Amino acid sequence: MNILYIPLDERPCNAFYPQQAAAVNQTINVLSVPQALLGDKKKPANVHEIRSFIKENIAKCSYAIISAEMLLYGGLLPSRLHHLTEADIKEYEVFLREIKNKFPDKKIFLSNLIMRTPSYNSSDEEPDYYEEHGEAIFRYGWLKDKEAREVLVEHEEKEWDQLKETLPQEVILDYETRRAFNVRVNLLHIALVAENIISFVSIPQDDSAPYGYTAMDQSKVYNEIAKKRLKDRIMVYPGADEVGFTLLARAYNDYLGKNPSIFVRYSATLGSQLVPLYEDRPINESLKAHVLAAGFHLVDDVKEAEFVLEYNTPGKRMQESWDQLTTKDVTYDSYRHLLSFILQIQSDLAEGKKVGICDAAFANGGEMELIELLDEKDILEEILSYKAWNTNCNSLGSSLAALAFCQATFNKAKVKENLLANIYEDLFYQAIIRKQITDNVLPEKGLNYFYLGEKANEMSKEVVNLIQKYHRSVLKNSFTDNVFTIDQVTFPWNRMFEIYCTVKNKES
Repeated sequence: MNILYIPLDERPCNAFYPQQAAAVNQTINVLSVPQALLGDKKKPANVHEIRSFIKENIAKCSYAIISAEMLLYGGLLPSRLHHLTEADIKEYEVFLREIKNKFPDKKIFLSNLIMRTPSYNSSDEEPDYYEEHGEAIFRYGWLKDKEAREVLVEHEEKEWDQLKETLPQEVILDYETRRAFNVRVNLLHIALVAENIISFVSIPQDDSAPYGYTAMDQSKVYNEIAKKRLKDRIMVYPGADEVGFTLLARAYNDYLGKNPSIFVRYSATLGSQLVPLYEDRPINESLKAHVLAAGFHLVDDVKEAEFVLEYNTPGKRMQESWDQLTTKDVTYDSYRHLLSFILQIQSDLAEGKKVGICDAAFANGGEMELIELLDEKDILEEILSYKAWNTNCNSLGSSLAALAFCQATFNKAKVKENLLANIYEDLFYQAIIRKQITDNVLPEKGLNYFYLGEKANEMSKEVVNLIQKYHRSVLKNSFTDNVFTIDQVTFPWNRMFEIYCTVKNKES
């Protein structure tokens, strides 16, 4: 089967990793827009060339998976910076209608984020004024929304009055105008689903919170979906960078004509009820949406399941991954019995279940103790997938997709390549190495977290050395035969936030 794929942006987590996950399955061929046509961080891609690429290639594909951010704005960050008009929306709509009218048998699965509102001052991924006013914009939206839905307490009233006095009105006008435009695009997609121009839409939301601009926009979208009775074809949930994985998995399950059964096993009693960092709802509610979006169905009895998602959560309170080495909260032990979880995973594997691990115990990286225990029990290499990157739903969506691709005929060597690469990046790099280098190496070289200058190659060698060090010290019983080697480590957008890490089997 051929799938046309237009990613959210040019970073490997969107442009390459979903394809690598799908590549374990010999049935799937992903035809993606060439990297040369994509943008570069805040520089937008050429949307007209991308549209031409779709027109030239969709005939040979059964499915088209399209990011609206890329197709309309030229990428994720350009969608937060643009000054597009209604004429641009109309041109975009005409294109989607033209494609569907010319190729009515093609299924279009589309994604469109609800624009995020970070709670901190940084213009790295936002408009320039976010460097000074980001936190204030977040609080302005939070209080504006809460006042409309509830009642502000006295100190909130004072803060609200102060923000209205001090936050420049031109900043609020620019920000709210762009948000209104982006909601208008989401409402267009709902209308196109109702007309069967688009088959399915995922609407993830990045860095969401219970109140604020994202919640306000979300409410408008929810209301329109309910009004048109489209909740089975349009899903709104926390997430962002995993959406390419999700829609590729949905396409493959649709191609098979299957809704594979999956059982979810939590590591902690309260795990399903916790609200993770950077998200706005309990883990189990996000799970339901992601399972349906990827084309699975949940079962309550592990015996009935083809797949088991082993969901590692906090015991009671989520921390950042780097906290586990210094200030790990006691509830990671008192409200969770990790060894029992490991023994249950071991039992699921012994029963012949296809097992993947969503490691969401911490935000922004994996849990060292989990991997150590899996290694100690000598079952780590039996796992089909391990994901622990960024937010809970980034890990969740990509975990489900990785399992979906392990149906029918799949390449077990490639599965192990991806497994080890994720251990390297999601655990060793994100949870440990990133902070070590940021704190101890970058300052002495005159670099900072957001810009590595001309020394990215030097930092890459440093990361590779540290990955190899942690491999030797942590993986005592796993991946010990020297068959797998690090193929590359690079820094997308020339910053420390993430790496592009691939692993190769030297014997394949």
